[in-house]
Amino acid sequence: VRVLKVDESGSLGPYFARYLGSKLWSGEQYYMQIDSHMTFAPSWDATSVKMLNDAPSEKPVITTYPPPHTTKFKGKGTRICDPLFAPSDIESQIIRLGGSAAYDGKKGGGLPRVAPFVAAGYFVAHSGFLKEVPFDPFLPWIFMGEEISMSARLWTAGYDLFSPNQDVTGHIYVRRHKPKFWEVFQRTYHSKGGGHNSIQLKIIDRIKYTLKYPEAARHLIREQTILTAIEEYGMGEERPLEDYMEMVGLDMVGKKVTEAKWCHDGVPPPIHWYDDIRD
Repeated sequence: VRVLKVDESGSLGPYFARYLGSKLWSGEQYYMQIDSHMTFAPSWDATSVKMLNDAPSEKPVITTYPPPHTTKFKGKGTRICDPLFAPSDIESQIIRLGGSAAYDGKKGGGLPRVAPFVAAGYFVAHSGFLKEVPFDPFLPWIFMGEEISMSARLWTAGYDLFSPNQDVTGHIYVRRHKPKFWEVFQRTYHSKGGGHNSIQLKIIDRIKYTLKYPEAARHLIREQTILTAIEEYGMGEERPLEDYMEMVGLDMVGKKVTEAKWCHDGVPPPIHWYDDIRD
C-alpha cells in the first residue's frame, strides 16, 4: 500500500488529489478511481476486472455514480445519461451530470453497455490511460467540470465508456456535518465567503477552452496562464471532439442538450464508431 499524506493547505481540492493519487501508480495492470466514504461489494476487484474484460472494446472504461452506501449490492448496475448546463453563475455554465439510474431494469446483466460519461465516484480502466490521458495538474480547486473533461478526453483518445452491469461500490452521499474542501480554501487563504468561487471561475475557463465553449476561446481568456501546457492535457487524437458532442447531445454554442435516447434504451449510440457492436 502506497500512501501520500498532504496537509490540507496543500491539498488544492479533489481533482488535484486525483492527480497526486495517479502518481502513486507503480506499473499495476488496472487503475480504479473512487471517492472517499465508500463501501464495497464482496469481490469488487475481480468483478470490476471481469466487466472490463467483458466490455466489447479494446480500450474500455467501466464507470458510474455508485448507489448509496445502504445498497445491498443486488442491483444490475446504473448508468449516467443526462447532462445539463449548470444554471448557477458560480459554475459558469459548465456541464454537470445528472444522477445515475438503473435504466436497463429487468434487461440488466449481460455485457456492460455503452455510456456517455465518466463518473469521478467510480471508474476502472487498464492503467495505460494514465499515459494517454494523464490527470491535469493545472486544475486546483475544481469540483464541477472534471467529469465532462475526462469523459471527452478519454473518448477522443479512443476509449469507450461503459456502465457496470453489477454494482460493486456504494457511497455515503449525505455528510452535512463533515468538513468540505471549499472550507479548506477559506481557512488556508483566510478567505471569507466567495473566495473559492472566484478562483474556480477563472480555472473553469481551462476546461471550457478544451471543450470549445465559444466564450472560452483563447483570445477571450484574460489570464493566459490558465492555459499553461494545455496541449499536454487536451483532447485526444483518435476521434474528433465534435463526434463526442453529437453522441452525448451537447451544443456548446447554443447551450442546449438533446436527450441521448440510446443511453436510456441501453443500446450503442447511432454513430459509426459503434457499428461493430450494434445489433
